[in-house]
Amino acid sequence: LMIPLLLCSIIMVYVFVERFLAIRKATVVDPSFMGRIKDQVEGGNIAAAISTCKSGNNAIARVIEKGVSRIGKPADQIEKSMENTGKLEVYKLERNLSILTTIAGIAPMFGFLGTIAGMIILFFNVQHQGFDINSIAGGIYTKMVTSATGLIIGLLAYVGYTYLNAQINKQVNRIESASVEFLDFVQDIKN
Repeated sequence: LMIPLLLCSIIMVYVFVERFLAIRKATVVDPSFMGRIKDQVEGGNIAAAISTCKSGNNAIARVIEKGVSRIGKPADQIEKSMENTGKLEVYKLERNLSILTTIAGIAPMFGFLGTIAGMIILFFNVQHQGFDINSIAGGIYTKMVTSATGLIIGLLAYVGYTYLNAQINKQVNRIESASVEFLDFVQDIKN
């Protein structure tokens, strides 16, 4: 039972590190990004604004790029297209995150299965070897090690999922804030 627990821990670490790096990459935004976009759009240089967005290579830049490419259309169409792009970006950030919740659920179950196996070993040893400390110790050891390992892996997977989910929520707020800022200055330009 330690082999499935080992596999769970390896998968958990891989998914956490991969998602952590992907989310971190998606959240790196140049502080002057929105200012440059605003200046380029106000100056009528839409091609330069799109180029600036493409060079940004992050979730906010891709959402704003969609909005810039829709300038000249009604505000609700711009907003809807940016919203759809934002949903796709969030989906990309959440990719494979459910693996962590699955591991958080099944690792303790493997641990509890180890508890049952440990108790079976304990009773088997008592039946065949008699009631002495050595025959009891092996079953209790199996029971305790698998239970503790399963619970620790499950706990770490849950904490990792919660942390990454909080980082995604922060990014969603940044995307929404940048979208509102963009829509506001586009609306101001029209007026």
